[in-house]
Amino acid sequence: MTKTMKNFLGIFCLGLFGLTFAPTAVYAHGDKSLEPFIRMRTIQWYDVRWSEDKLRVNDEVVITGKFHVAEDWPRAVPKPDLTYLGVSSPGPVFIRTERYVNGQATTGSAALKLGGDYDFKLVLKARLPGRYHLHPFFNLHDAGPVMGPGHWIEVTGVPAAFTNPVKTLNGDIIDMETYGLANGIGWHAFWFALAAAWLLWWVRRPLFIPRFKILQSGQGDALVTRLDRIIAAAILAGVPLVVFGAQAMTDSQYPNTVPLQTALDQIEPLAPLVNTGQVQVKVQRAEYSVPARSMTIVMQIHNASDQPVRIQEFASANVRFINLALDLANQNASQGIDDDTLVAPKGLNIDSADPIKAGESRTLRLTATDALWATQRLDGLIRDTDSRLGGLLFLIDATGNRHITSISTAVIPKFD
Repeated sequence: MTKTMKNFLGIFCLGLFGLTFAPTAVYAHGDKSLEPFIRMRTIQWYDVRWSEDKLRVNDEVVITGKFHVAEDWPRAVPKPDLTYLGVSSPGPVFIRTERYVNGQATTGSAALKLGGDYDFKLVLKARLPGRYHLHPFFNLHDAGPVMGPGHWIEVTGVPAAFTNPVKTLNGDIIDMETYGLANGIGWHAFWFALAAAWLLWWVRRPLFIPRFKILQSGQGDALVTRLDRIIAAAILAGVPLVVFGAQAMTDSQYPNTVPLQTALDQIEPLAPLVNTGQVQVKVQRAEYSVPARSMTIVMQIHNASDQPVRIQEFASANVRFINLALDLANQNASQGIDDDTLVAPKGLNIDSADPIKAGESRTLRLTATDALWATQRLDGLIRDTDSRLGGLLFLIDATGNRHITSISTAVIPKFD
């Protein structure tokens, strides 16, 4: 091999090493990892809001919103009898200080009811400075996390300023950020030193080949000396004594303790917010055009209310298609869509712009076209074993009242 070839090969290997191990920023939270039919037809989020965009260390941000538990729950997903509401963040950059579902304070898992509507409130305290993307999410047992809408929050300040004071059952005020830190480090150091000493005691001797030869010669008893047995017996007796002695000291020092909670909250849904019956929607057909990245939905809408209504929005798996024929400025003020990256810029096209009069039934064709179907991996529903579309349809009347309907239907793929 020539010198030039060797240099080229060396540069190539260095470049490959750099590409493999170069640090990169990762912002994803797995919100696209679940199959589309799970994200569309389980927890349907809406009206999610963040109280702050910028805050300092120790300041609080409040996340509020609502979600609907879809009636057309996928058969492949266990029923929501065991769920957990949390916040997805890139590490322990916030701490959660409060959590409410339907106004009820909750610390553990909860059972939800199909077709139910719930509101939630999460209070987070900023811990580390930086810029973070946060999502509320529901962990579904045996299925995974169904993410809500995400939002960027910037935290300023210094990490050392963070405090987390808590009042104990004894009335003492402690800082959870540093409480017990020295004790934990001490115990880890003790067990590490004991394990390292025991390992070095044996490693200091000839290993493998010499020991194998001694075994082959029938002198295996010489490998373990009397001192080895004494030290092993001391460790065997000493370790349980240390563990049980430390536990007894801890019990006497902290007589009032609360174990980790494993209760399952039974939270009743709110009064119906979705599918109230005033506006009834029946989906007749849905087609997804793969080349155009466009979903066409044909539906029959019956307006049983006393006001004319118009379609305002269709949302599925946090992607929102807005009816651009309505007053977008008013929608921005009420719905907060200015900085929402999951709002389709082309909006929602409807074949009839006229309001649906009170008592009228009308068949409409909705077309939602955008690359978000692909970038959010929702177009994968045509490859799912359960190829059904799910989402929320928002209608609004002349007085500003919203009518929300959860819809679901099979999807027919089109490849031309």
